[in-house]
Amino acid sequence: MKKIYFIFFSFSIFLSACQNEPKKIKSDKEAVAFAEKIEKTHEKKSFAKKQAVSFHIDLNFGGEERLNATITQLTNSGKIKIKKDDGTTIIFDGKEVYLYPEVTNYSGARFDIFTWSYFFMMPHKLTDPGTVWKNKKERELNEKKYNSAKLSFQQNIGDAPDDWYVVYADKNTNLLKAAAYIVTFGKDIEKAEKNPHAIVYENYITVDGIPFSNYWKFFNWSEEKGIYGKPIGEALIKNISLKEVSEGEFSVPKTAIKIEQ
Repeated sequence: MKKIYFIFFSFSIFLSACQNEPKKIKSDKEAVAFAEKIEKTHEKKSFAKKQAVSFHIDLNFGGEERLNATITQLTNSGKIKIKKDDGTTIIFDGKEVYLYPEVTNYSGARFDIFTWSYFFMMPHKLTDPGTVWKNKKERELNEKKYNSAKLSFQQNIGDAPDDWYVVYADKNTNLLKAAAYIVTFGKDIEKAEKNPHAIVYENYITVDGIPFSNYWKFFNWSEEKGIYGKPIGEALIKNISLKEVSEGEFSVPKTAIKIEQ
């Protein structure tokens, strides 16, 4: 999930990385067409014409608050800002991640700024440079059948190129329904694949003609069972706004500290 800033705007970096790749992985045409249908349903072209999007997220895991903040980002994900309700602010300025004012014991700042913004932007970013699509087939969630395919990434794309997603879409509407995923950042792929999770997108609303889910649920997931058990987390998305932002929206104060990988 930390691969966002490579995939979404640093196309030149992507091209440079590809020069060092011994072999590029090819996508299946049928799986790519599946992803493109989702993007079309979510009005990707209309969304891209907007400069920025902001929303408030109230995220809870295990019954405890994980994040309560407003996220503002360019629609190409080139810059992102999280302003927590306690005043703590995280900024990705296009190159680095910064935090201010300095707080202790906030090791999740880098994870937060790339992960939750990615989940929000996902239906608009499925076929960005570096994505690989395979294995389109029908899968079940809660005894209902959905179209699905597996999303992975070319090597040298971001911090965690071994991450993958199994993406589900409604067979009638092509709205994004869910995405199973692993997180390999900071761990090897074998360990990550022992504990995959899934985000389920619910309660779509329309803002400026573009559909957005304003309620997310998180579950444990396996290829055999799909999602199972009770929800392990949830997020309420409010105050979605497509807008113009000032030049100083993503400015980094001199007192901010840089968050390394």
